[in-house]
Amino acid sequence: MGVTLEVKNGKGENESSGADVEVAGVKKTIPISNLEGATHLFKGSVGAGLFAMGDCFKNGGLIGASLLLPVLAVICVHCERLLIQGSILAVERTPGVEFFDYPDTVEKVFEYGPPCMRKFSKLMRTIVETFLCVTQFGFCAIYFVFITENLHQVLLQNGVEISSAATMAITLLPAMLPSLLTNLKYISPVSMLANVSLLFGIFATLTIALQGPLPSPSERHFFTNGSQLALFFGTALFSYEGIALILPLRNKMRNPESFTTPFGVLNVTTGIITLLFIFTGFIGYLRWGENVEGSITLNLDSNDVLSQVVKIVAATGVFMGYPIQFFILIKIIWVPLKQSSRAAQQYPITLQVILRFFLVLGTFGVAVLVPKLSLFISLIGAFCSTSLAFLIPVILDFLMRAGVPKALTAWVFLKNMAIIVIALLGIAIGTYQSILEIVKEFYG
Repeated sequence: MGVTLEVKNGKGENESSGADVEVAGVKKTIPISNLEGATHLFKGSVGAGLFAMGDCFKNGGLIGASLLLPVLAVICVHCERLLIQGSILAVERTPGVEFFDYPDTVEKVFEYGPPCMRKFSKLMRTIVETFLCVTQFGFCAIYFVFITENLHQVLLQNGVEISSAATMAITLLPAMLPSLLTNLKYISPVSMLANVSLLFGIFATLTIALQGPLPSPSERHFFTNGSQLALFFGTALFSYEGIALILPLRNKMRNPESFTTPFGVLNVTTGIITLLFIFTGFIGYLRWGENVEGSITLNLDSNDVLSQVVKIVAATGVFMGYPIQFFILIKIIWVPLKQSSRAAQQYPITLQVILRFFLVLGTFGVAVLVPKLSLFISLIGAFCSTSLAFLIPVILDFLMRAGVPKALTAWVFLKNMAIIVIALLGIAIGTYQSILEIVKEFYG
């Protein structure tokens, strides 16, 4: 009996997002329980962004961030529901198909939409795939930065005089080797250990932060101005970015309808994640104030042995998660490349290894150029995550309602337009402010 991680998407292609068991040569899908679905959603949504919550609260204020994070969570969940509705509708109207992922759903909803919009179906699919690719590429580059910053502090404290760039170069080879593997089954065993390391890192960091009397909340900003709120918005959306997981997870569940019930997997898991974000960000900003770093592990006392251990464990957890995130990036790029390239069909393993090699170098190069973790997170979140999580699902909702009489009520129109305005403001102002801060950081 062999276990693989495959499902059939709308094109009938194998993708690594389902769980099948091969028995006597016949593959049978093993549905997952609500608890397993919640665990996968939690793992997919909690990563480096959790450690950035202190910086997120610095940009949003103690009260401002505490109020705005649940609002963003509600909007995210609502837009994820819109995406699910679009996928269900597209599957119902496409004979012989059981599941559509995010790009498939966007393409099909445009195809079945108003005649004037159908010509944009391929373009919108390409845009979604590009945004998913850029977001995943950003995740991988941020992982490099996270690992380097924590490891660099520990090395310096132990008398190893080395630059940040040299420290990052040390991590390149260990990150490169597992990322060249083309079979997920050789990579996935480290996923659980990575998550345990991350959770240990965050809880140990918070335990250290809570030692001794905390500063008075009056010493911190309760609210902040527009430019800082733009950075808050980008960091928050980056941290909540898990919309690409929603459709595969729902499809794998034993009871898919329970995914979106009032007390279902999506609502409960997002609620728990939001509470964890608020607690982490509040304590991190309250303890370290304006000095809080892009990862709160960097604020730990480098002279303390326990703090050094926490930094190493957290960095190790992120490091072990890099091949998994990189595998998702490759999956997004490789499928269309293989379809369009004869060479990729003739020499799939060779060309995929070459592609992986240069993509790892690419994430490394971006990390070297933009080593400011908090600004990198905010930029990716403001530009790509906002489009994927807010803007595109609402556009799909407009298209789905266009052909249904009285489906577009005044309330739905105002609600959707409000989300679009929030998304466009977040994309424009957040991206501009992040780039401005990056320029200031490196060019004064």
